[in-house]
Amino acid sequence: MTRTPEFFMRAALKEAAKAELMDEVPVGAVVVLDNKIIARGHNLREKSQDVSAHAEIIALRKANKKVHSWRLENADIYVTIEPCAMCAGAILWSRIRHVYFGAKEPKGGALVSSTHLYEVSGINHRPEVTGGLLEDECSAIISGYFQKKRKKM
Repeated sequence: MTRTPEFFMRAALKEAAKAELMDEVPVGAVVVLDNKIIARGHNLREKSQDVSAHAEIIALRKANKKVHSWRLENADIYVTIEPCAMCAGAILWSRIRHVYFGAKEPKGGALVSSTHLYEVSGINHRPEVTGGLLEDECSAIISGYFQKKRKKM
């Protein structure tokens, strides 16, 4: 059975919801290989006190372990929010084939918003990028989280 990109983004949204329950910024990611989810991740920066504990990094690390390689050449990643420069770089160097993201991140998005990392000359791999997948749902979870945070202040 071939699954749609929306199916995989919904899985990433479930990861984002897990982060929100832990009072983490609700970002989720899944890595897909051969039409199967091989790794999942959600933000854990507060819990781990690790600046690199973004959803994408966690999912990539799990995927690397699963395939016993740092290369994820035939894999795709689905992320609820446009990746930052750190995550976009890790995605690039892991040789991910395609990046799907939900909502744009105007302040720190490194694919189409504040910078365009994959358009830098000299890089030897350029993942395909598709943004706006389930954008409303992806945007709603993160904006709702920050609205609740502001009300508590």
